[in-house]
Amino acid sequence: MKITRSKRMDLFPSSIFTELAEYKRKKIHEGYQLIDLSIGSPDLAPPDFLREELSQQTAIGTNYGYTLNGTDQFHSAVADYYKRKYNASLDAESEVLLSMGSQDALVHLPMVFCDPGDIILVPDPGYTAYATGISLAGATPYFMPLKRENAFLPDFSVIPEEIAARAKMMILNFPGNPIPVMAEREFFKKTVAFAKRFQIFIVHDFAYSELYFDHHKPVSFLSVAGSKDVAIELNSFSKSFNMAGCRIGYAAGNQSAIAALQNFKSNLDYGVFLPFQNAAIAAMNYGDEFSEVNRKTYEQRRNILVDGLRSLGWNVDSPQGGMFIWARIPEGFTSTMFAYELIDRAHVVVTPGNAFGPSGEGYVRIALVQEEAVLSKAVDNIRISGIFNLKTV
Repeated sequence: MKITRSKRMDLFPSSIFTELAEYKRKKIHEGYQLIDLSIGSPDLAPPDFLREELSQQTAIGTNYGYTLNGTDQFHSAVADYYKRKYNASLDAESEVLLSMGSQDALVHLPMVFCDPGDIILVPDPGYTAYATGISLAGATPYFMPLKRENAFLPDFSVIPEEIAARAKMMILNFPGNPIPVMAEREFFKKTVAFAKRFQIFIVHDFAYSELYFDHHKPVSFLSVAGSKDVAIELNSFSKSFNMAGCRIGYAAGNQSAIAALQNFKSNLDYGVFLPFQNAAIAAMNYGDEFSEVNRKTYEQRRNILVDGLRSLGWNVDSPQGGMFIWARIPEGFTSTMFAYELIDRAHVVVTPGNAFGPSGEGYVRIALVQEEAVLSKAVDNIRISGIFNLKTV
């Protein structure tokens, strides 16, 4: 019997991440020791109090049934967390929804709100899950280029009015992935006004909310006046509390949007493991001290890598938050060529910027997911490789 794939699968070709993984395996098999700075997966453990909470919760035999939804305690903890952290008011019962990490909601939201052919405004470059959700919905992306000359923020003024009038949804992400910049309150105010003018539903991906540097705290979209009329915000415990494998997060904001997403998810899954929910509650209630330590760890890693790369003549921007460096590559390379050159000559793995959209060409994304000594070793490897030869970028 011949097994054939659906035409829909043509929308999901082999990704650069898969290709890089295969090339990494090949190089490791050949005996090379690689420093992998390509995947944004935290290398650090959750705080002790979370692991202790999980240990206690998993020992309770009655905690292994379907949860179906978020518990009342989880929803209330999210609402309390937003009030304390951002002075944003949420109704715990109707404006909060449990999800299996933020990617769960990111991929499904276009199917909830868009029909085939509908336009979704999407950052370019942007996190790869955005494209996945748009493809599954059969929607049409309209790229909003994130350019250095505009501080890597979308420029709404260059979006044709006929496109804005047809757009059903816009996706934003600050602090960003792959570009680790933050938006200020004034930009979000403009976003609310733009969304109301053209009746566009906003999805703000806030997964890196606790990872910020130099005491420059990011703005929650939901803290901006009028935001709940047009938007929901997605968050996750994966990066903020090193709980990536637990797959837990939430959507918060517009009541009608939350209800629609809940209706959709009720046909797909049976909730998140109760011990994970209880651990997430503990993270929100008692995690401030850990978050400060975690930020300092990433900030120190950022400083070592940025300073080290600049010493080579690679004048990379210092990120404001998140867990990545977005680095312009030397002339004469494509992003993919340069990424493979780093593997072959320096044994350092990064992600080519074009993996995140057309405007990512000319850049690479470097993840701060190794200890300081390993990051210093990566800089030494690049120096020894002679890739830059004292050229500046």
